[in-house]
Amino acid sequence: MSSATQSKLNVWSLTALVVGSMVGAGIFSLPATFGRATGGLGAIIAWCIAGAGMLMLAFVFQTLARRRPDLDSGIYAYANAGFGSYLGFASAFGFWAGTCIGNVSYFILIKSTLGAFFPVFGDGNTVAAIAVSSVLLWGFHFLVLRGVQEAAVINTIATVAKMVPILVFVVVIIAAFDSDLFSQNFWGNAAAGPAADLAHLDDYGRVGHAALDMAAPSESLFDQVRSTMLVTVFVFLGIEGASVYSRYARNRRDVGIATVLGFIGVLCLLVLITLLSYGVMLRPELAGLRQPSMAGVLEAIVGRWGAIFISIGLIISVLGAYLSWTLLAAEVLYSAAHDQAMPSFLTRENAHQVPSSALWLTTLFVQLFLLLTWFTEYAFTLALELTSSLTLIPYLLVAAYALKLAGSRETYESEPGERGKDLLIALLATAYAVLMVWAGGLKYVLLSALIYGPGTLLYIKARREQARQLFTGFERVVFVLVILGAAIALYGLVSGAIAI
Repeated sequence: MSSATQSKLNVWSLTALVVGSMVGAGIFSLPATFGRATGGLGAIIAWCIAGAGMLMLAFVFQTLARRRPDLDSGIYAYANAGFGSYLGFASAFGFWAGTCIGNVSYFILIKSTLGAFFPVFGDGNTVAAIAVSSVLLWGFHFLVLRGVQEAAVINTIATVAKMVPILVFVVVIIAAFDSDLFSQNFWGNAAAGPAADLAHLDDYGRVGHAALDMAAPSESLFDQVRSTMLVTVFVFLGIEGASVYSRYARNRRDVGIATVLGFIGVLCLLVLITLLSYGVMLRPELAGLRQPSMAGVLEAIVGRWGAIFISIGLIISVLGAYLSWTLLAAEVLYSAAHDQAMPSFLTRENAHQVPSSALWLTTLFVQLFLLLTWFTEYAFTLALELTSSLTLIPYLLVAAYALKLAGSRETYESEPGERGKDLLIALLATAYAVLMVWAGGLKYVLLSALIYGPGTLLYIKARREQARQLFTGFERVVFVLVILGAAIALYGLVSGAIAI
């Protein structure tokens, strides 16, 4: 890229990339997703944990952007610098695969949104839904091939446009907030939902097991909070957006500023949307809403036009977020290939200086998983939680690298006073990432291994191109564990022990 092109991304453009990446499908699904899992108290605890953990991670990205400005595409480069080529590859591949599956969830949610008006799209995984999603997928593919800067401009416009319905939703729900309803929903028990309320859920299109489960004895508060953890990770994905695009930044310090600004703004929106919804509808009603559940909440307040209004906003939001994530995914593959952690063919650029080979591989991977959604009963939930699980590994490696950097005193020779603060932040961020992996459960760890395992073929190809040793002793142990996990996951899927 020329220096003139790099200078076009200032702090506000980088912030828009962060917000555009984070505000996508997840924010529109929060009322029902939290309603099925917990009440007001559990939601408060969950957001405190997620907010504090992700803020530490945002600070880690800010610190590393300042400490190691020589490293481009941070989500990959930090893991590579700290733990060697194979874990660097795993970070790049995991982030890329998580991004691709996250994009699949976007298409599912768009078609589920349209399914409320056009039944042929169902819950987003019918044949018609997959066909239309495929057309959109390839349309975006050729748009991005026209140039990164044009796509970034479109993303900035989409980021502004999609905030309007979200902010309108927040204003309306504040005006309609009922403190008595919030009190009934606060402890997350089933008593708030009598049979009359459950019958009412049919109007929103999905009673199913979610509503019936509300009649069962409540889970403990601990279990309620744990069940929200992968959801909170999903809605924060994209926090690394400015870091991944650091090579286009006008000033490297803008990367950290944009990360923190984007995080704080999005966190406020997520908390407001989640908690205020408990003051508008009973928890069983929230649990029974079809996705995007934000549309059902607004419809309950203002009528049918509310659902239409939110649905339009969601489509704009998701399409904008898809564009951001496609750019991020291709950039990670491209940077990893330049550092010889991926095969050399992924370094190819077209006449518009777009990493075209990386983009083609990204689009084909998304297309494959779109086709697989036809065989999945709860496609959106699976895509959401698998995306979170895959991306947590790169997050963990980034936090661990910051911990290693502070522990070894590297880059702190001229500023020893900064080391203690950075060490504490890195320690908290690492602990949070480990906690999230545990909270997600063994199922998603194994499914992630099933993706990481075959993906290692790209690493093997790259190492053979360079005539270099495949693995060190430690890397060989990691690889064996990944293959073992993949084999267990495959057996679980075939035997039915793991359901998707």
